Amino acid sequence: MSTKQRFVRAAMTTALLLGTVIGGASVESAHAAAPMAKTSAPAYYRMMLGDFEITALSDGTSPLPVQNLLTHTTPEQTNKTLAASFIQPPYEMNFNAFLVNTGSKLVLIDTGSGAFYGPNVGKLLARLKASGYKPEQVDEVYITHMHLDHVGGLVDHGKRVFPNAIVRADQRDADFWLSPAQMDKAPKEAKDFFKIAMDALNPYVQAGRFKPFHGETELVPGIRAVDLSGHTPGHTGYMIQSKGQKMLVWGDVLHVPAIQFAQPDITIQFDTDSQSALSVRDHVLADAAKEGYYIAGAHLNFPAIGHVRKAGSGYEWLPVQYSELH
Repeated sequence: MSTKQRFVRAAMTTALLLGTVIGGASVESAHAAAPMAKTSAPAYYRMMLGDFEITALSDGTSPLPVQNLLTHTTPEQTNKTLAASFIQPPYEMNFNAFLVNTGSKLVLIDTGSGAFYGPNVGKLLARLKASGYKPEQVDEVYITHMHLDHVGGLVDHGKRVFPNAIVRADQRDADFWLSPAQMDKAPKEAKDFFKIAMDALNPYVQAGRFKPFHGETELVPGIRAVDLSGHTPGHTGYMIQSKGQKMLVWGDVLHVPAIQFAQPDITIQFDTDSQSALSVRDHVLADAAKEGYYIAGAHLNFPAIGHVRKAGSGYEWLPVQYSELH
C-alpha cells in the first residue's frame, strides 16, 4: 500500500470515528449542559512601558445614569449617541487603577472605591492579589483626586490597606476635601464626598504616611505629577516615562468615552469647575493625539489603556492591542 493510500484510509477512518462521536455521545451529552458561570476572570492587564511594568486593575463596573449627569447636551441626545455605539441605559461605568513597577518602586495610582460605592465595585484589592502582588509590597500610592471612587480603597474598616505605603496627592485637593470648614459649606448632597475622603486619608495622615505635593513635580524617577486641575481643585495626572515611552494616567479627564472623545465639549456634573475641566480635556486630547503617548484612564473601558487620534472636530479612542508577549 502506497503512502498516499495509507493517508486516504487514515483520513476516512478518522472521519468515520468523528462521525460516530458527533452523531452519538456528543448529542447525548448536549442534554446535560453545564450551568452558566455568569462571572468574569479577575480583571488585570499587564504591559511593558520601556523598562517599567504597568498593570491595569479593574475595581469593577457600576450602572450610572449618565444621561442625567452630562451637561452641554440633553438626556435624549446622550441616549441617542450611546445607542449608536450599541450601548443601552443604564450606562455601565468602568472604575480602574494602575500599578507601576519601576524596578525599584511599586507605585499604585488610585485605589478604587473600597466599600463606599456599592456591590459591583471595590474589587481592586482582590485583583491586585490575583495579578501577583500583595498590598504590603506597595511603596507609594498616588491619588489623582479625592473623589470616593479613587480613595475608597485606601482603607478597610478604618485600617490602612497599604500599611507600608506613602500616600501622595496634590496639596490643593487635600486642602479642599480634608477640610471640615469646606465640608460645612458644601451642600447636603455633597457632604458625603468630604466625609469619605477624610475617612480614607486620615489613617495615613495620623500614621505620618500622607505626604502631599505642590503642583508639577517628579515623585520618583520616571513618574511626574502633571497639573490637570478643574475636575477637582487639585486634580492630577501622572506622566510615566521609561526609555522614550510615555503614558499619562489622567484620572477623570473624561468619564464617558463613547460620547466625550467625539464631543469633548460635553462636561459632567461631578466637575468642581466645569470650564477648567473642559480646557484641560481639550489640551490633553490635542497633546496626546499630536505626541502619540499612551493614555490610561480611570473610567475608560478596561483595560483602559490606549492612544488618542484626531477625528474630525473631535477625537477617536484606539485601545491597546491585547498581547501576551512581554
